Amino acid sequence: MAPTHVLRCCQRGLAWIPVIFIALVVCWSYYAYVVELCLFTILSIGEQIVYLIFFHLSFIMFVWSYWKTIFTQPANPSKEFCLPKADKESYEKEERPETQQEILWRAATSLPMYTRTGAGAIRYCDRCQVIKPDRCHHCSACDMCVLKMDHHCPWVNNCVGFSNYKFFILFLAYSLVYCLFIAATVLQYFIKFWTLCRRKSAENCPKNDTHAKFHVLFLFFVAAMFCISILSLFTYHLWLVGKNRSTIEAFRAPVFRTGSDKNGFSLGFRKNIAQVFGDQKKYWLLPIFTSQGDGLTFPARLVNAADVEQATVTPRPEPSKSAADDVSVSPVGESQNRLLCNDQHANNIGDHQANNTLKSAESETITISVESES
Repeated sequence: MAPTHVLRCCQRGLAWIPVIFIALVVCWSYYAYVVELCLFTILSIGEQIVYLIFFHLSFIMFVWSYWKTIFTQPANPSKEFCLPKADKESYEKEERPETQQEILWRAATSLPMYTRTGAGAIRYCDRCQVIKPDRCHHCSACDMCVLKMDHHCPWVNNCVGFSNYKFFILFLAYSLVYCLFIAATVLQYFIKFWTLCRRKSAENCPKNDTHAKFHVLFLFFVAAMFCISILSLFTYHLWLVGKNRSTIEAFRAPVFRTGSDKNGFSLGFRKNIAQVFGDQKKYWLLPIFTSQGDGLTFPARLVNAADVEQATVTPRPEPSKSAADDVSVSPVGESQNRLLCNDQHANNIGDHQANNTLKSAESETITISVESES
């Protein structure tokens, strides 16, 4: 037990190395830009003030979002997804997978979830001993099940999921802005050091040429390097947000009762954006949690999210009609409920007119069958 505990402590300590590295690079970039560039290199006071104002705005938002991404605890499944004590004991004692699945099916009947394993079984985590909600996965690095898990990021030493996915997107956005601003404003002085100052032919070349040149040179290269890498990652995650997919779902489509569907949780571009950033646009750019939902259940496209057996609605008896008048309504898209209500309203108006013109008729039942699209 002792060696295992020591090993885990060492692993947890080593996991902070990437975060410490990023922190040191950011601290050095702050010194290089504020002191070496703005105070010692730039001669114009007005230019110094403008650069320092915009630099500190991007720096504060970058550090704020990075901090929130690191120290926001991943959300875990609630207690309702844990097996009852009796079922848990039966599950652990049972050796046959078929019987274990029967236990899970009984426990999952009242749970709001629609996804299954590739074989159509209930998604269950033996490590955490919980039934996995939709879009929930077990993170081996964090050793826990994480709601709407996207991936485990070593650069933040945290699992990116439902609780901090917005913070992670903003961290990428503000780090990109931070690097772009540094690269754009340092470029002209970078060129000056490598051309005019190198030949000692420029009148405005700073006196501390060698010392400032080192920092300006590496500041530009580091900013450009991080800018390229962050841009590709940020673009990819923006695409995922627009499609309402996680990184895991992009590589392995979620499986519903009707089969796998990579767009099963996509509700349209605007609603997909609101799922992550919330309804109020004034909070979109702030590292404040505004994501919709509770992380346990997610609205899905009607064609796949209606993971229920066929529902039958039987209204009260109405005047007799021909067989051709029987109504069968099938869903055609996301707005099925609204369309269904409109059809029922139109049928009720027609039935009311028929009651006024027909004196007697045999009563019959109109059955409206709602089937999920394949």
